[in-house]
Amino acid sequence: MRHDIDNLLAEREERLEAELAELTKPAGELGTISFGKRVGEGTSMAVDRLTAVSTQEHLLAMLEDVRRARERLADGSYGRCEVCGEPIPEERLEVRPWALRCVQHS
Repeated sequence: MRHDIDNLLAEREERLEAELAELTKPAGELGTISFGKRVGEGTSMAVDRLTAVSTQEHLLAMLEDVRRARERLADGSYGRCEVCGEPIPEERLEVRPWALRCVQHS
């Protein structure tokens, strides 16, 4: 079972790294962003960039959690809340195998 969890986490790590690579690749000519009185292309570009930054931050945080979960699996502490030390419910780990904390401490 431990091997299965590690494989699952490794696959998730690879997918997250691929998503981050896609998100951060150069986009070619982006132009400049200008803001005026009307909503236009500049506003749309700015919203797109802000969304990309937010998405990148979320993916990086999840990638860190996946890597820490793999470390915890290796050292035998996987499945225990890193705050209180209590077991993380199996249902939570099935849905979110990289969970590091119980629901109460997440």
